[in-house]
Amino acid sequence: MHKIKSFTARTVLVPLSTPHKTASGEIQASPLILVDVLTDSGITGHSIIFTYTPAALKPCAELLQNIGELICGEVLTPAEIEQQLSKRFRLLGTQGLVGMALAGIDMALWDAHARGCNLSLVSMLGGTAKPIKAYAPIGYDGVQGCANAAKQWADEGFLGMKAKIGYPTVKEDIEVCQAIRKAAGSDVAIMVDYNQSLTPEEARQRISVLDAEGLTWVEEPTLAHDYIGHAAVTQAVQTPIQTGENWWGTLDMSHALDADASDLVMLDVMKIGGVTGWLRAAAAAHNRQRLVSSHLWPEVSAQLLSCTPTAHWLEYADWWNPILANPVTVEHGYVTAGDEPGSGINWNEKAVQQYAV
Repeated sequence: MHKIKSFTARTVLVPLSTPHKTASGEIQASPLILVDVLTDSGITGHSIIFTYTPAALKPCAELLQNIGELICGEVLTPAEIEQQLSKRFRLLGTQGLVGMALAGIDMALWDAHARGCNLSLVSMLGGTAKPIKAYAPIGYDGVQGCANAAKQWADEGFLGMKAKIGYPTVKEDIEVCQAIRKAAGSDVAIMVDYNQSLTPEEARQRISVLDAEGLTWVEEPTLAHDYIGHAAVTQAVQTPIQTGENWWGTLDMSHALDADASDLVMLDVMKIGGVTGWLRAAAAAHNRQRLVSSHLWPEVSAQLLSCTPTAHWLEYADWWNPILANPVTVEHGYVTAGDEPGSGINWNEKAVQQYAV
């Protein structure tokens, strides 16, 4: 059995080729922690933590390093270690920076475990890599900017695209949706994301008007953890409501599902608790027959969606591609997990050094 020898956490700030605007702010670069776990047999597992803000890079990396020291010398058993760490941090809580660090450790351990078995993550979990429909991102860029982006993504063969909305008026939201539809064509799925910018009442009013636009979903119209508010919106409108990317672990997911807070489920592999948390969440979604889409992490998400019975869409974002040796590619609108050992994460060391913080 392989044993954990050491952890390394490196911080990078990767600039986006085009800043990504939302109703809640603008993302200009990706603050990332690159996690490496080394085993006594020489196998190294990798994972990525996305801290959203550079201010969280250093404290989260230090926290991960400190937690990693607690399990050095342990046998490489990701699910067992996840249970041990969950118990150890029960009083402090496993959300926020703690949750991010624990998920980064979990993902790196699973990657090392799969590499040790000389299998891809999906194969090690007993699944088969499947083509997953991919959608592309469109920022809060106004009618013409969104139309231009939609045309570009449609020309590249994407089957879906998601736009950030939440403009001053619902009329502007509609104009953006219609411009994307005209540019992308009638066969492309269009999703929209309010990034939690509305009150429940505003959301009911706006989405009732948007119901005529034939959208695949409306994402997080109100505060992510306002399950009662989201449930009221879900019941009042026809367009499916999508939530989940901000659930911290499967307990949050259970509360949301119990409240019928959304029609669809979106899992963020970091916030849901790494690979171990995703597997639990996928089972819960299957029990409730909720379709599951992914948030970021396209390489790992492609592996995990292939093991998810109710897999729906993969969110494709190329934000982290510069520091990856072999990022996933989209072919004819689909992403298929690679068959190399591990979760699909390998570093482009030259770029890692370039963007090091």
